[in-house]
Amino acid sequence: MKAARSVAAPSFRRERALLKQGVWPVAGCDEAGRGPVAGPVVAAAVILDPKRIPKGIDDSKRMTRDRREELFEEICATALVAVAAAPPSRIERDNILRASLWALARAVRALPEAPRHVFVDGRDPIDAACACEAVIGGDGAILSVAAASIVAKVARDRLMCALAREHPGYGFDTHMGYGVPAHLDALDRLGPTVHHRRLFAPVAAAWRKHGRAEDEDRADVTPQPVAALA
Repeated sequence: MKAARSVAAPSFRRERALLKQGVWPVAGCDEAGRGPVAGPVVAAAVILDPKRIPKGIDDSKRMTRDRREELFEEICATALVAVAAAPPSRIERDNILRASLWALARAVRALPEAPRHVFVDGRDPIDAACACEAVIGGDGAILSVAAASIVAKVARDRLMCALAREHPGYGFDTHMGYGVPAHLDALDRLGPTVHHRRLFAPVAAAWRKHGRAEDEDRADVTPQPVAALA
């Protein structure tokens, strides 16, 4: 029987190589929330301080919620961080991929210091005012991207918990907007909120059932300091 293969943790190797070439700051960026049927897609950009990198940074998907929360606080205390979000209206207008890339670019532009190089998780580069390198699996290989994955995930979870207080009964604070059975049942019973993505089939069906024809104003979410999400 073969032994389980260990998964290598992300490293600071690529950022350090650029630093040695005189290219700095270097940012990593990632997003959270492409798959849900409700809520925004949230993007984060992070410039780590080479002298104060929190220990234990990894792809957010490999972590418990409590550990992500701990590292979120440590990253925000030691690094330059910015967050931006694309609301359902942007997702419906542009599609989820373009909305995600738009949010990632907004997060990078919102950083307190403009980066000279950006790493982004995935296959698509973003519209950045500097060199941009798309890396498939970047959140599991590049430390600054992994840090951004943590910030994006925690920021989005906190936003969804806030929406749960505004819209009780949907369970946003437990499933974070994903189309789990309990969420789809609530959607069918209660009808969609302004935060549901109307292009997704279950949401479209609920809009038809409940006769929600109004086109409520869903303003874009402005890039903001992470402190606002505390």
